[in-house]
Amino acid sequence: MSQADTAGAVRPVSPLWTFGLLRSELTTTFRRWRTLALLAVLAGVPVLVGIAVKMETGDGSSPGGGGGGGPAFISQITNNGLFLVFTALAATLPFFLPMAIGVVAGDAIAGESNAGTLRYLLVAPAGRSRLLLTKYATVVIFCLVATLVVAVSALTVGALLFPLGDLTTISGTRISFAEGLGRAMLIALAVAASLIGVAALGLFVSTLTGSGIAAMATTVGLLITVQILDQIPQLHALQPYFFSHYWLSFADLMREPVYWDELAKNLGLQALYAAVFGSAAWARFTTKDITA
Repeated sequence: MSQADTAGAVRPVSPLWTFGLLRSELTTTFRRWRTLALLAVLAGVPVLVGIAVKMETGDGSSPGGGGGGGPAFISQITNNGLFLVFTALAATLPFFLPMAIGVVAGDAIAGESNAGTLRYLLVAPAGRSRLLLTKYATVVIFCLVATLVVAVSALTVGALLFPLGDLTTISGTRISFAEGLGRAMLIALAVAASLIGVAALGLFVSTLTGSGIAAMATTVGLLITVQILDQIPQLHALQPYFFSHYWLSFADLMREPVYWDELAKNLGLQALYAAVFGSAAWARFTTKDITA
């Protein structure tokens, strides 16, 4: 650690300066063309799903899917466009959403190092811990924004292509459109919370290398590997500990009454991953020799 870095770590920092650092990080992140492209892809998924369902049901037939959870929401879209929100989130959660989070998180520290701006940030009165926490807060906010982009796009397309109104829960009970909209918001928040483990993992990987591309590729590679392992029956004893195992538990919010067991397990697992990999990222970053 350089002398300037050490001095920056001990200088008092006002809360307003910390807020300014977070605002700067958010502005930088959401102005990048890569970030905007990722959000555009996420917004496009509900459009494609909605158009596909509309075309498939143009002759009065029903779309594919049955049952009650996850992508099976697609069977209800023609009856109520609000179900497109649930379907789009179920379709993007296994890959598109976590991939976008992995790209942003993987680039958080490694991208600064690769661009030669990391030392400059540490010369400012931030300190490594404060900078790392700000980076993680930025990624978590991106998790929420990315999820809301999918949800809002799906709600807009659903309203344009299909009727809206009261809807039937997985349990077979009827709820009002207003209550359904409220549950859609809760589901979006649950999906965003499901990504904080990936965010912490990506941030940790980002502290291990000075190449943003390598960090992003490694994070996405780990994501795909875990998803594959979660589908192998022989690993059923380990699967409850994979960060992706309970991702689709958000469907339980569409039950009456709501099933909280797997939702609670998902949130607890994500908090555990955030704590473990967040601590590992802090331990690595605060002892790392910054040369760029």
